[in-house]
Amino acid sequence: MNLTPEEKAVGKENFYAAVGSDLTRRDFLKGSVLAAATTSAGLGAFYFGYGKSVPSPVRIGVIGTGDEGCVLLGAVNPDFLKVVAICDIRPFNVHRAFEGDWASDAALKARPGLMAKYGWKSRQEAEKHVKFYRDYKDLLADNQIEGVVIGLPLHLHCQVAIEAMQAGKHVLTEKLMAKTIGECKQMAQAAEKTGKILAVGHQRHYNILYDNAVDTIRRELLGDLHYIRAQWHRGNMPGKDSWQQPLPPGTRADDKKLAETLKKWEDDLAKMLASAAKDKKTKDIFDLQKRIAQVKAQIEDKQVDAAKYGYEPKVVKDSAGKVMYEASPLEELIRWRLWARTGGGLMVELGSHQLDASSIFIAAAHKGVKQHPLCVSASATRSLFPWDREIEDHIHCLIEFPAPGYDPKHALNKHKKITVAYSSINGNGFGGYGEVVFGTKATLILDKEKEAMLFKEADTASKIEVTKGEKDKGPTLDTQASPGAAQAAAAAAGALGEVSRGYTEEMEHWAWCIRNPAKENQPKCGPKVALGDAVIALTTNLAARKGIRIDFDEAWFDPNRPETPETDPKIAKIA
Repeated sequence: MNLTPEEKAVGKENFYAAVGSDLTRRDFLKGSVLAAATTSAGLGAFYFGYGKSVPSPVRIGVIGTGDEGCVLLGAVNPDFLKVVAICDIRPFNVHRAFEGDWASDAALKARPGLMAKYGWKSRQEAEKHVKFYRDYKDLLADNQIEGVVIGLPLHLHCQVAIEAMQAGKHVLTEKLMAKTIGECKQMAQAAEKTGKILAVGHQRHYNILYDNAVDTIRRELLGDLHYIRAQWHRGNMPGKDSWQQPLPPGTRADDKKLAETLKKWEDDLAKMLASAAKDKKTKDIFDLQKRIAQVKAQIEDKQVDAAKYGYEPKVVKDSAGKVMYEASPLEELIRWRLWARTGGGLMVELGSHQLDASSIFIAAAHKGVKQHPLCVSASATRSLFPWDREIEDHIHCLIEFPAPGYDPKHALNKHKKITVAYSSINGNGFGGYGEVVFGTKATLILDKEKEAMLFKEADTASKIEVTKGEKDKGPTLDTQASPGAAQAAAAAAGALGEVSRGYTEEMEHWAWCIRNPAKENQPKCGPKVALGDAVIALTTNLAARKGIRIDFDEAWFDPNRPETPETDPKIAKIA
Protein backbone atom coordinates (compact mmCIF):
# COMPACT_ATOMS: atom_id res chain seq x y z
CA MET A 1 0.00 0.00 0.00
CA ASN A 2 1.42 3.39 -1.01
CA LEU A 3 1.72 5.95 1.76
CA THR A 4 0.57 9.53 1.35
CA PRO A 5 3.00 12.40 2.07
CA GLU A 6 1.32 12.85 5.47
CA GLU A 7 1.77 9.17 6.36
CA LYS A 8 5.42 9.40 5.41
CA ALA A 9 5.87 12.58 7.45
CA VAL A 10 4.36 11.41 10.73
CA GLY A 11 4.57 7.63 10.39
CA LYS A 12 1.83 5.28 9.25
CA GLU A 13 0.73 4.22 12.76
CA ASN A 14 0.56 7.77 14.05
CA PHE A 15 -1.31 8.84 10.91
CA TYR A 16 -4.07 6.29 11.25
CA ALA A 17 -4.32 6.79 15.00
CA ALA A 18 -4.97 10.47 14.38
CA VAL A 19 -7.40 9.80 11.53
CA GLY A 20 -9.50 7.94 14.04
CA SER A 21 -9.82 11.14 16.05
CA ASP A 22 -11.46 14.41 15.12
CA LEU A 23 -8.32 15.82 13.53
CA THR A 24 -8.26 16.75 9.86
CA ARG A 25 -5.52 16.18 7.34
CA ARG A 26 -4.49 19.81 7.70
CA ASP A 27 -3.74 19.23 11.38
CA PHE A 28 -1.00 16.84 10.25
CA LEU A 29 0.30 19.47 7.90
CA LYS A 30 0.59 21.99 10.73
CA GLY A 31 2.84 19.63 12.64
CA SER A 32 4.83 18.59 9.58
CA VAL A 33 5.66 21.90 7.92
CA LEU A 34 8.81 22.33 9.99
CA ALA A 35 10.06 19.03 8.66
CA ALA A 36 9.59 20.30 5.12
CA ALA A 37 11.29 23.58 5.95
CA THR A 38 14.34 21.93 7.49
CA THR A 39 14.83 19.78 4.39
CA SER A 40 14.35 22.79 2.04
CA ALA A 41 11.40 20.99 0.39
CA GLY A 42 8.74 23.15 -1.20
CA LEU A 43 5.35 22.81 0.44
CA GLY A 44 3.69 21.61 -2.78
CA ALA A 45 6.27 18.90 -3.34
CA PHE A 46 6.07 17.89 0.32
CA TYR A 47 2.29 17.76 0.29
CA PHE A 48 1.55 16.25 -3.14
CA GLY A 49 4.49 13.88 -3.25
CA TYR A 50 6.46 15.01 -6.31
CA GLY A 51 10.18 15.80 -6.08
CA LYS A 52 11.39 19.02 -4.47
CA SER A 53 13.26 19.94 -7.67
CA VAL A 54 14.24 18.57 -11.08
CA PRO A 55 17.76 17.79 -12.36
CA SER A 56 17.61 20.81 -14.66
CA PRO A 57 14.80 23.37 -14.94
CA VAL A 58 12.50 22.93 -17.93
CA ARG A 59 13.12 25.72 -20.46
CA ILE A 60 9.78 27.34 -21.27
CA GLY A 61 8.26 30.07 -23.37
CA VAL A 62 5.13 31.92 -22.26
CA ILE A 63 2.69 32.76 -25.06
CA GLY A 64 0.27 35.43 -23.92
CA THR A 65 1.42 37.60 -21.02
CA GLY A 66 -1.84 39.33 -20.12
CA ASP A 67 -3.45 39.20 -16.69
CA GLU A 68 -3.32 35.41 -16.30
CA GLY A 69 -0.09 34.92 -18.22
CA CYS A 70 1.68 37.33 -15.86
CA VAL A 71 0.18 35.54 -12.84
CA LEU A 72 1.72 32.31 -14.12
CA LEU A 73 5.05 34.08 -14.67
CA GLY A 74 4.87 35.23 -11.07
CA ALA A 75 4.22 31.65 -9.92
CA VAL A 76 7.31 30.20 -11.60
CA ASN A 77 9.69 28.36 -9.27
CA PRO A 78 13.17 28.70 -10.86
CA ASP A 79 14.13 25.31 -9.39
CA PHE A 80 11.61 23.73 -11.77
CA LEU A 81 11.19 26.13 -14.68
CA LYS A 82 13.40 28.57 -16.57
CA VAL A 83 11.62 31.22 -18.62
CA VAL A 84 13.66 31.74 -21.78
CA ALA A 85 11.08 33.45 -24.02
CA ILE A 86 7.81 35.34 -23.99
CA CYS A 87 5.39 36.23 -26.77
CA ASP A 88 2.68 38.88 -26.92
CA ILE A 89 1.45 41.51 -29.37
CA ARG A 90 0.51 44.17 -26.79
CA PRO A 91 3.23 46.54 -25.47
CA PHE A 92 1.30 46.72 -22.17
CA ASN A 93 1.50 42.96 -21.64
CA VAL A 94 5.17 42.77 -22.56
CA HIS A 95 5.96 45.62 -20.16
CA ARG A 96 4.20 43.90 -17.25
CA ALA A 97 5.87 40.58 -18.07
CA PHE A 98 9.29 42.13 -17.48
CA GLU A 99 8.58 44.95 -15.03
CA GLY A 100 5.65 43.60 -13.01
CA ASP A 101 2.17 45.04 -12.55
CA TRP A 102 2.35 48.30 -10.58
CA ALA A 103 -1.39 49.05 -10.69
CA SER A 104 -1.63 48.22 -6.97
CA ASP A 105 0.22 46.36 -4.22
CA ALA A 106 -2.04 43.34 -4.76
CA ALA A 107 -1.41 43.39 -8.51
CA LEU A 108 2.36 43.54 -8.00
CA LYS A 109 2.24 40.66 -5.54
CA ALA A 110 0.37 38.51 -8.07
CA ARG A 111 2.41 39.70 -11.07
CA PRO A 112 5.90 40.62 -9.86
CA GLY A 113 7.48 40.37 -13.32
CA LEU A 114 10.54 38.53 -14.59
CA MET A 115 13.03 41.12 -13.36
CA ALA A 116 11.92 40.62 -9.77
CA LYS A 117 11.51 36.87 -10.17
CA TYR A 118 15.10 36.35 -11.37
CA GLY A 119 16.77 39.33 -9.71
CA TRP A 120 17.67 41.18 -12.90
CA LYS A 121 18.41 44.87 -12.30
CA SER A 122 17.21 46.27 -15.60
CA ARG A 123 15.04 45.48 -18.61
CA GLN A 124 18.21 45.40 -20.71
CA GLU A 125 19.69 42.70 -18.48
CA ALA A 126 16.43 40.73 -18.51
CA GLU A 127 16.29 40.71 -22.30
CA LYS A 128 19.72 39.05 -22.40
CA HIS A 129 18.11 36.04 -20.74
CA VAL A 130 14.56 36.13 -22.14
CA LYS A 131 13.82 36.39 -25.86
CA PHE A 132 10.81 38.39 -27.01
CA TYR A 133 8.61 37.24 -29.88
CA ARG A 134 5.56 38.85 -31.46
CA ASP A 135 4.59 35.84 -33.55
CA TYR A 136 4.05 32.66 -31.53
CA LYS A 137 5.12 30.58 -34.53
CA ASP A 138 8.62 32.01 -34.20
CA LEU A 139 8.67 31.02 -30.53
CA LEU A 140 7.57 27.48 -31.41
CA ALA A 141 10.43 27.26 -33.90
CA ASP A 142 12.96 27.98 -31.13
CA ASN A 143 14.66 24.65 -30.42
CA GLN A 144 15.88 25.89 -27.03
CA ILE A 145 12.31 25.80 -25.72
CA GLU A 146 11.00 22.52 -24.26
CA GLY A 147 7.55 23.60 -23.10
CA VAL A 148 5.11 26.45 -23.50
CA VAL A 149 2.66 28.08 -21.13
CA ILE A 150 -0.38 29.49 -22.94
CA GLY A 151 -2.13 32.51 -21.45
CA LEU A 152 -3.92 33.63 -24.62
CA PRO A 153 -7.61 34.52 -25.07
CA LEU A 154 -9.81 31.42 -24.99
CA HIS A 155 -10.44 31.13 -28.73
CA LEU A 156 -6.72 30.61 -29.41
CA HIS A 157 -6.02 27.83 -26.89
CA CYS A 158 -6.68 24.91 -29.24
CA GLN A 159 -4.81 26.22 -32.28
CA VAL A 160 -1.66 27.23 -30.40
CA ALA A 161 -1.60 24.19 -28.08
CA ILE A 162 -1.84 21.72 -30.96
CA GLU A 163 0.82 23.53 -32.99
CA ALA A 164 3.06 23.59 -29.91
CA MET A 165 2.73 19.84 -29.33
CA GLN A 166 3.33 19.16 -33.01
CA ALA A 167 6.48 21.29 -32.70
CA GLY A 168 7.70 19.00 -29.91
CA LYS A 169 6.76 21.21 -26.94
CA HIS A 170 4.96 20.18 -23.76
CA VAL A 171 1.99 22.45 -22.97
CA LEU A 172 0.37 24.02 -19.93
CA THR A 173 -2.58 26.12 -21.00
CA GLU A 174 -4.81 28.36 -18.93
CA LYS A 175 -8.37 27.22 -18.35
CA LEU A 176 -10.80 26.65 -20.00
CA MET A 177 -9.16 23.95 -22.08
CA ALA A 178 -10.67 25.38 -25.29
CA LYS A 179 -13.58 27.31 -26.76
CA THR A 180 -15.60 24.24 -27.78
CA ILE A 181 -15.80 20.59 -26.75
CA GLY A 182 -14.71 19.62 -30.25
CA GLU A 183 -11.53 21.66 -29.84
CA CYS A 184 -10.88 20.11 -26.41
CA LYS A 185 -11.06 16.66 -27.98
CA GLN A 186 -8.65 17.69 -30.73
CA MET A 187 -6.17 18.84 -28.08
CA ALA A 188 -6.47 15.57 -26.14
CA GLN A 189 -5.93 13.58 -29.31
CA ALA A 190 -2.88 15.68 -30.21
CA ALA A 191 -1.36 15.03 -26.79
CA GLU A 192 -1.90 11.29 -27.22
CA LYS A 193 -0.45 11.28 -30.75
CA THR A 194 2.62 13.40 -29.98
CA GLY A 195 3.32 11.93 -26.53
CA LYS A 196 3.63 15.43 -25.08
CA ILE A 197 2.34 16.34 -21.64
CA LEU A 198 -0.70 18.59 -21.75
CA ALA A 199 -1.83 20.24 -18.50
CA VAL A 200 -4.73 22.68 -18.02
CA GLY A 201 -4.69 25.38 -15.36
CA HIS A 202 -7.55 24.49 -13.04
CA GLN A 203 -5.32 25.30 -10.09
CA ARG A 204 -7.69 24.05 -7.38
CA HIS A 205 -6.32 20.57 -8.10
CA TYR A 206 -3.10 21.84 -6.50
CA ASN A 207 -4.58 23.96 -3.73
CA ILE A 208 -3.75 22.35 -0.38
CA LEU A 209 -6.95 23.74 1.09
CA TYR A 210 -9.05 21.85 -1.45
CA ASP A 211 -7.01 18.69 -1.14
CA ASN A 212 -7.64 18.77 2.59
CA ALA A 213 -11.36 19.20 1.89
CA VAL A 214 -11.25 16.10 -0.31
CA ASP A 215 -9.64 14.15 2.52
CA THR A 216 -12.30 15.39 4.92
CA ILE A 217 -15.07 14.17 2.61
CA ARG A 218 -13.40 10.82 1.97
CA ARG A 219 -13.17 10.16 5.70
CA GLU A 220 -16.94 10.78 5.85
CA LEU A 221 -16.71 13.60 8.39
CA LEU A 222 -19.47 15.33 6.42
CA GLY A 223 -21.64 12.21 6.31
CA ASP A 224 -23.57 11.76 3.07
CA LEU A 225 -22.84 14.65 0.73
CA HIS A 226 -26.05 15.85 -0.93
CA TYR A 227 -25.79 19.54 -1.86
CA ILE A 228 -23.13 22.07 -2.90
CA ARG A 229 -23.75 25.78 -3.14
CA ALA A 230 -21.15 27.90 -4.92
CA GLN A 231 -21.00 31.51 -6.03
CA TRP A 232 -18.76 34.18 -7.51
CA HIS A 233 -20.33 37.56 -6.92
CA ARG A 234 -18.66 40.78 -8.05
CA GLY A 235 -19.56 44.44 -7.62
CA ASN A 236 -18.83 45.35 -11.25
CA MET A 237 -21.10 48.10 -12.53
CA PRO A 238 -21.43 50.04 -15.81
CA GLY A 239 -18.38 52.28 -16.06
CA LYS A 240 -16.59 50.28 -13.39
CA ASP A 241 -16.05 46.81 -14.79
CA SER A 242 -12.79 44.89 -14.30
CA TRP A 243 -13.35 43.03 -17.58
CA GLN A 244 -13.87 46.24 -19.56
CA GLN A 245 -10.24 47.29 -19.62
CA PRO A 246 -9.57 50.92 -20.63
CA LEU A 247 -8.67 51.54 -24.26
CA PRO A 248 -5.86 53.78 -25.51
CA PRO A 249 -6.99 57.42 -25.95
CA GLY A 250 -8.38 58.10 -29.39
CA THR A 251 -9.58 54.51 -29.82
CA ARG A 252 -13.09 55.54 -28.81
CA ALA A 253 -14.41 59.05 -28.37
CA ASP A 254 -15.63 58.24 -24.87
CA ASP A 255 -12.41 56.64 -23.57
CA LYS A 256 -10.22 59.20 -21.83
CA LYS A 257 -9.33 57.28 -18.68
CA LEU A 258 -5.72 56.42 -19.52
CA ALA A 259 -4.83 59.93 -20.71
CA GLU A 260 -6.39 61.48 -17.60
CA THR A 261 -4.59 59.02 -15.34
CA LEU A 262 -1.25 59.69 -17.03
CA LYS A 263 -1.61 63.47 -16.70
CA LYS A 264 -2.54 63.24 -13.02
CA TRP A 265 0.39 60.97 -12.19
CA GLU A 266 2.86 63.10 -14.14
CA ASP A 267 1.61 66.19 -12.29
CA ASP A 268 1.95 64.37 -8.96
CA LEU A 269 5.48 63.27 -9.84
CA ALA A 270 6.51 66.79 -10.81
CA LYS A 271 5.27 68.09 -7.45
CA MET A 272 7.17 65.35 -5.59
CA LEU A 273 10.40 66.08 -7.46
CA ALA A 274 10.04 69.80 -6.79
CA SER A 275 9.45 69.26 -3.10
CA ALA A 276 12.28 70.08 -0.70
CA ALA A 277 11.46 66.85 1.12
CA LYS A 278 11.79 64.64 -1.97
CA ASP A 279 14.60 62.68 -0.34
CA LYS A 280 12.04 61.44 2.19
CA LYS A 281 9.72 60.27 -0.59
CA THR A 282 12.13 58.06 -2.51
CA LYS A 283 9.85 55.02 -2.52
CA ASP A 284 6.77 57.07 -3.42
CA ILE A 285 8.66 58.61 -6.34
CA PHE A 286 9.95 55.23 -7.51
CA ASP A 287 6.47 53.65 -7.34
CA LEU A 288 4.90 56.55 -9.22
CA GLN A 289 7.56 56.39 -11.92
CA LYS A 290 6.78 52.69 -12.34
CA ARG A 291 3.04 53.36 -12.64
CA ILE A 292 3.66 56.12 -15.20
CA ALA A 293 5.83 53.83 -17.31
CA GLN A 294 3.11 51.17 -17.15
CA VAL A 295 0.27 53.42 -18.27
CA LYS A 296 2.46 54.72 -21.11
CA ALA A 297 2.91 51.10 -22.25
CA GLN A 298 -0.86 50.65 -22.03
CA ILE A 299 -1.37 53.67 -24.27
CA GLU A 300 1.15 52.20 -26.74
CA ASP A 301 -1.37 49.40 -27.42
CA LYS A 302 -2.93 51.84 -29.89
CA GLN A 303 -0.11 50.95 -32.28
CA VAL A 304 -1.19 47.29 -32.50
CA ASP A 305 -2.83 46.27 -35.78
CA ALA A 306 -5.21 43.82 -34.13
CA ALA A 307 -6.87 42.87 -37.43
CA LYS A 308 -3.49 41.59 -38.65
CA TYR A 309 -3.61 39.03 -35.82
CA GLY A 310 -7.14 37.86 -36.57
CA TYR A 311 -9.20 40.14 -34.32
CA GLU A 312 -12.46 41.42 -35.77
CA PRO A 313 -14.77 44.42 -35.52
CA LYS A 314 -17.94 43.95 -33.47
CA VAL A 315 -21.44 45.17 -34.25
CA VAL A 316 -24.07 44.71 -31.53
CA LYS A 317 -27.72 45.01 -32.60
CA ASP A 318 -30.99 44.95 -30.73
CA SER A 319 -33.85 42.57 -31.54
CA ALA A 320 -35.09 44.96 -34.25
CA GLY A 321 -31.72 45.02 -35.98
CA LYS A 322 -30.75 48.50 -34.83
CA VAL A 323 -27.01 48.95 -34.29
CA MET A 324 -26.46 49.73 -30.61
CA TYR A 325 -22.67 49.44 -30.31
CA GLU A 326 -19.66 49.04 -32.57
CA ALA A 327 -16.17 48.00 -31.55
CA SER A 328 -12.86 47.87 -33.40
CA PRO A 329 -10.58 44.81 -33.69
CA LEU A 330 -8.35 46.40 -31.04
CA GLU A 331 -11.29 46.55 -28.64
CA GLU A 332 -12.02 42.86 -29.26
CA LEU A 333 -8.36 42.14 -28.42
CA ILE A 334 -8.22 44.22 -25.23
CA ARG A 335 -11.71 43.33 -23.99
CA TRP A 336 -11.80 39.77 -25.32
CA ARG A 337 -13.69 38.41 -22.29
CA LEU A 338 -16.74 40.49 -23.27
CA TRP A 339 -17.24 38.95 -26.70
CA ALA A 340 -18.79 35.63 -27.74
CA ARG A 341 -16.19 34.82 -30.40
CA THR A 342 -13.15 35.22 -28.16
CA GLY A 343 -14.44 34.42 -24.66
CA GLY A 344 -16.89 32.20 -22.82
CA GLY A 345 -18.48 34.55 -20.32
CA LEU A 346 -18.97 34.13 -16.59
CA MET A 347 -19.38 30.35 -16.64
CA VAL A 348 -16.09 29.80 -18.43
CA GLU A 349 -13.95 32.47 -16.76
CA LEU A 350 -15.27 32.03 -13.21
CA GLY A 351 -17.80 29.22 -12.92
CA SER A 352 -15.54 26.59 -14.46
CA HIS A 353 -13.22 26.86 -11.44
CA GLN A 354 -16.01 26.22 -8.97
CA LEU A 355 -17.74 23.50 -10.95
CA ASP A 356 -14.31 21.87 -11.18
CA ALA A 357 -14.05 22.10 -7.38
CA SER A 358 -17.57 20.68 -6.99
CA SER A 359 -16.65 17.80 -9.26
CA ILE A 360 -13.57 17.13 -7.11
CA PHE A 361 -15.71 17.07 -3.95
CA ILE A 362 -18.26 14.72 -5.53
CA ALA A 363 -15.50 12.36 -6.66
CA ALA A 364 -14.28 12.28 -3.05
CA ALA A 365 -17.75 11.18 -1.95
CA HIS A 366 -17.40 8.32 -4.45
CA LYS A 367 -14.04 7.23 -2.98
CA GLY A 368 -12.07 9.12 -5.60
CA VAL A 369 -13.98 7.91 -8.68
CA LYS A 370 -14.74 10.79 -11.07
CA GLN A 371 -18.46 11.30 -11.70
CA HIS A 372 -19.99 12.91 -14.75
CA PRO A 373 -23.05 15.14 -14.28
CA LEU A 374 -26.52 13.92 -15.23
CA CYS A 375 -28.28 17.13 -16.28
CA VAL A 376 -28.18 20.92 -16.05
CA SER A 377 -30.78 23.66 -15.95
CA ALA A 378 -29.57 27.25 -16.21
CA SER A 379 -30.53 30.88 -16.69
CA ALA A 380 -28.52 33.75 -18.16
CA THR A 381 -29.68 37.37 -17.90
CA ARG A 382 -28.72 40.81 -19.21
CA SER A 383 -30.19 43.39 -16.86
CA LEU A 384 -27.26 45.55 -15.78
CA PHE A 385 -24.76 46.53 -18.47
CA PRO A 386 -25.49 48.47 -21.69
CA TRP A 387 -24.91 47.24 -25.26
CA ASP A 388 -21.11 47.28 -25.00
CA ARG A 389 -20.68 43.50 -24.80
CA GLU A 390 -22.16 40.15 -25.81
CA ILE A 391 -21.74 38.07 -22.65
CA GLU A 392 -24.27 37.81 -19.83
CA ASP A 393 -24.37 39.97 -16.69
CA HIS A 394 -25.54 37.10 -14.49
CA ILE A 395 -25.72 33.33 -14.74
CA HIS A 396 -27.36 30.75 -12.47
CA CYS A 397 -27.49 26.98 -12.78
CA LEU A 398 -28.53 23.72 -11.12
CA ILE A 399 -26.50 20.64 -12.00
CA GLU A 400 -27.32 17.12 -10.82
CA PHE A 401 -24.60 14.53 -10.17
CA PRO A 402 -25.03 10.90 -9.11
CA ALA A 403 -24.70 10.27 -5.37
CA PRO A 404 -23.21 7.02 -4.06
CA GLY A 405 -25.78 4.29 -4.72
CA TYR A 406 -27.35 6.03 -7.69
CA ASP A 407 -29.03 3.58 -10.07
CA PRO A 408 -31.12 4.99 -12.94
CA LYS A 409 -33.00 1.67 -13.25
CA HIS A 410 -34.04 1.48 -9.59
CA ALA A 411 -37.33 3.08 -8.55
CA LEU A 412 -35.84 4.67 -5.42
CA ASN A 413 -32.10 4.83 -6.12
CA LYS A 414 -32.54 6.75 -9.36
CA HIS A 415 -33.26 9.76 -7.17
CA LYS A 416 -29.98 9.50 -5.24
CA LYS A 417 -28.33 12.64 -6.53
CA ILE A 418 -26.07 15.48 -5.44
CA THR A 419 -27.22 18.91 -6.55
CA VAL A 420 -24.80 21.76 -7.30
CA ALA A 421 -26.29 25.26 -7.33
CA TYR A 422 -24.06 27.97 -8.80
CA SER A 423 -24.45 31.69 -9.42
CA SER A 424 -22.13 34.30 -10.86
CA ILE A 425 -23.43 37.86 -10.83
CA ASN A 426 -22.28 41.43 -11.30
CA GLY A 427 -23.54 44.50 -9.51
CA ASN A 428 -23.37 43.09 -5.99
CA GLY A 429 -20.27 41.49 -4.49
CA PHE A 430 -21.95 40.31 -1.29
CA GLY A 431 -20.47 37.00 -0.20
CA GLY A 432 -17.55 37.16 -2.63
CA TYR A 433 -16.73 33.72 -3.95
CA GLY A 434 -16.46 30.27 -2.50
CA GLU A 435 -18.19 26.95 -1.99
CA VAL A 436 -20.37 25.45 0.74
CA VAL A 437 -20.53 21.65 0.87
CA PHE A 438 -23.52 20.19 2.74
CA GLY A 439 -23.45 16.71 4.28
CA THR A 440 -25.75 14.92 6.69
CA LYS A 441 -23.25 15.32 9.55
CA ALA A 442 -21.41 18.55 8.82
CA THR A 443 -20.98 21.54 6.55
CA LEU A 444 -17.70 22.55 4.93
CA ILE A 445 -17.19 26.18 3.90
CA LEU A 446 -14.37 27.23 1.57
CA ASP A 447 -13.94 30.97 1.21
CA LYS A 448 -11.97 32.71 -1.57
CA GLU A 449 -9.49 29.82 -1.91
CA LYS A 450 -7.92 30.99 1.35
CA GLU A 451 -9.92 29.66 4.27
CA ALA A 452 -11.89 26.57 5.24
CA MET A 453 -14.30 25.98 8.12
CA LEU A 454 -15.91 22.70 9.09
CA PHE A 455 -18.72 22.49 11.62
CA LYS A 456 -21.45 20.06 12.53
CA GLU A 457 -24.67 20.62 10.68
CA ALA A 458 -26.90 20.17 13.75
CA ASP A 459 -25.00 22.76 15.78
CA THR A 460 -27.22 25.71 14.97
CA ALA A 461 -26.35 27.41 18.27
CA SER A 462 -22.66 27.72 17.34
CA LYS A 463 -21.29 31.17 16.94
CA ILE A 464 -18.45 31.25 14.44
CA GLU A 465 -16.35 34.36 14.05
CA VAL A 466 -13.43 34.98 11.77
CA THR A 467 -11.00 37.32 13.48
CA LYS A 468 -7.60 38.68 12.65
CA GLY A 469 -4.75 36.49 13.80
CA GLU A 470 -1.29 37.44 14.86
CA LYS A 471 0.72 39.65 12.57
CA ASP A 472 1.60 37.98 9.24
CA LYS A 473 -0.24 34.78 10.17
CA GLY A 474 -3.50 35.47 8.39
CA PRO A 475 -7.03 35.02 9.77
CA THR A 476 -7.85 32.49 12.44
CA LEU A 477 -11.10 30.88 13.50
CA ASP A 478 -12.62 31.68 16.89
CA THR A 479 -15.54 29.45 17.86
CA GLN A 480 -17.92 29.87 20.77
CA ALA A 481 -20.63 27.22 21.14
CA SER A 482 -23.28 26.35 23.64
CA PRO A 483 -22.44 23.54 26.11
CA GLY A 484 -22.26 20.16 24.41
CA ALA A 485 -22.34 21.61 20.92
CA ALA A 486 -19.74 20.74 18.32
CA GLN A 487 -16.66 22.88 17.87
CA ALA A 488 -15.34 24.03 14.52
CA ALA A 489 -13.03 21.34 13.25
CA ALA A 490 -10.58 23.33 11.17
CA ALA A 491 -9.44 26.77 10.07
CA ALA A 492 -7.28 26.60 7.00
CA ALA A 493 -5.71 30.04 6.97
CA GLY A 494 -3.73 31.10 9.98
CA ALA A 495 -2.07 27.75 10.54
CA LEU A 496 0.51 28.32 7.84
CA GLY A 497 0.10 31.96 6.96
CA GLU A 498 -1.27 32.65 3.48
CA VAL A 499 -2.60 29.63 1.61
CA SER A 500 -1.20 29.10 -1.90
CA ARG A 501 -3.85 29.16 -4.61
CA GLY A 502 -2.04 26.34 -6.44
CA TYR A 503 -0.47 28.13 -9.43
CA THR A 504 3.10 27.39 -8.36
CA GLU A 505 2.30 23.79 -7.50
CA GLU A 506 0.59 23.06 -10.83
CA MET A 507 3.59 24.43 -12.72
CA GLU A 508 6.09 22.55 -10.54
CA HIS A 509 4.28 19.28 -11.04
CA TRP A 510 4.02 19.83 -14.81
CA ALA A 511 7.80 20.34 -14.92
CA TRP A 512 8.38 17.32 -12.68
CA CYS A 513 6.25 15.11 -14.97
CA ILE A 514 8.24 16.34 -17.99
CA ARG A 515 11.53 15.45 -16.29
CA ASN A 516 10.19 12.13 -14.96
CA PRO A 517 8.41 10.62 -17.97
CA ALA A 518 6.31 7.62 -16.99
CA LYS A 519 2.73 6.57 -17.56
CA GLU A 520 1.85 7.16 -13.91
CA ASN A 521 3.47 10.63 -13.78
CA GLN A 522 0.72 12.82 -15.17
CA PRO A 523 -0.66 16.27 -14.24
CA LYS A 524 -3.65 16.20 -11.90
CA CYS A 525 -5.62 18.14 -14.51
CA GLY A 526 -4.61 16.44 -17.74
CA PRO A 527 -6.61 16.22 -20.99
CA LYS A 528 -9.40 13.90 -19.80
CA VAL A 529 -10.03 15.77 -16.53
CA ALA A 530 -9.89 19.14 -18.30
CA LEU A 531 -12.24 17.89 -21.01
CA GLY A 532 -14.75 16.94 -18.30
CA ASP A 533 -14.54 20.42 -16.80
CA ALA A 534 -15.05 21.99 -20.22
CA VAL A 535 -18.07 19.79 -20.96
CA ILE A 536 -19.74 20.95 -17.75
CA ALA A 537 -19.00 24.67 -18.26
CA LEU A 538 -19.79 24.87 -21.97
CA THR A 539 -22.95 22.73 -21.73
CA THR A 540 -24.13 24.97 -18.89
CA ASN A 541 -23.59 27.96 -21.17
CA LEU A 542 -25.73 26.30 -23.83
CA ALA A 543 -28.49 25.54 -21.33
CA ALA A 544 -28.42 29.10 -20.00
CA ARG A 545 -28.41 30.81 -23.37
CA LYS A 546 -31.16 28.60 -24.79
CA GLY A 547 -33.15 28.50 -21.53
CA ILE A 548 -33.44 24.71 -21.52
CA ARG A 549 -32.52 21.65 -19.48
CA ILE A 550 -29.82 19.48 -21.02
CA ASP A 551 -29.11 15.84 -20.19
CA PHE A 552 -25.40 15.06 -20.43
CA ASP A 553 -24.25 12.40 -22.89
CA GLU A 554 -21.36 10.14 -21.82
CA ALA A 555 -19.96 10.37 -25.35
CA TRP A 556 -19.23 14.05 -24.79
CA PHE A 557 -16.66 13.12 -22.13
CA ASP A 558 -14.78 10.67 -24.36
CA PRO A 559 -11.91 12.40 -26.22
CA ASN A 560 -11.95 9.72 -28.92
CA ARG A 561 -15.62 10.05 -29.83
CA PRO A 562 -16.91 12.78 -32.18
CA GLU A 563 -20.13 13.66 -30.33
CA THR A 564 -20.30 17.10 -28.66
CA PRO A 565 -23.11 19.19 -27.16
CA GLU A 566 -22.48 21.93 -29.74
CA THR A 567 -23.24 19.50 -32.58
CA ASP A 568 -26.08 17.58 -30.90
CA PRO A 569 -29.08 17.97 -33.26
CA LYS A 570 -31.61 18.05 -30.39
CA ILE A 571 -29.82 21.04 -28.84
CA ALA A 572 -28.88 22.79 -32.08
CA LYS A 573 -32.48 23.00 -33.31
CA ILE A 574 -33.53 25.06 -30.25
CA ALA A 575 -33.20 28.78 -30.94
